[in-house]
Amino acid sequence: MKAMILAAGLGTRMRPLTDTIPKPLLEVKGKPLIVWHIEHLVEAGFEEIIINVAHLGYKIIDYIAEGSRYGAKVSYSDEQEEGALESAGGIVKALPLLGSEPFLVVNADIWTDFNFDPNIDLGENLAHLILVDNPEHNMNGDFSISNGLLKSQGDRKYTFSGIGYYSPKMFHDLKYGKSALAPLLRGYMDKGLIGGELYKGIWSDVGTPERLAILNG
Repeated sequence: MKAMILAAGLGTRMRPLTDTIPKPLLEVKGKPLIVWHIEHLVEAGFEEIIINVAHLGYKIIDYIAEGSRYGAKVSYSDEQEEGALESAGGIVKALPLLGSEPFLVVNADIWTDFNFDPNIDLGENLAHLILVDNPEHNMNGDFSISNGLLKSQGDRKYTFSGIGYYSPKMFHDLKYGKSALAPLLRGYMDKGLIGGELYKGIWSDVGTPERLAILNG
């Protein structure tokens, strides 16, 4: 199974830090966020990693290069010319690199000890998402879960962690261009085609300088 790291965001909430440094290269405990992900992916058995880049993306490419020093083969889906395509749009552009089998996608701007699984079986589902307990900045949550399937509505909602396993079939009908992931997910949830689980381990959305400072405190 291949893995994709979403690293093309503008990082507007991280300004002024991201005026000169792309958010995935901001350091947590002395190491760039994206490097933590690459190392965890390699430890889990992922050998091929695709990274999409946009804002200051050349700095990520220069830093990570082809990934050999991490024991990985890294390829890039470059969105610098057109600007960030958002999550679904970024995945659509990267599909030729991701191939015809299910793949893992992880947001570059999260901090977690989640164990990535290169052998997960989606079964009849088009995706399997990892949910977490709601942080203070998202107390209403995103999706509910019932009998292993996710729903867009429900009495108890949890937060989407930014970690998900996807079938490429889910994106085949999307046209190239900017496209958000959440509406696509909700549509397939209503059809009972999105599985998921609740993760209780370490997880943080490193979205602001304050949250970054807490992790480094």
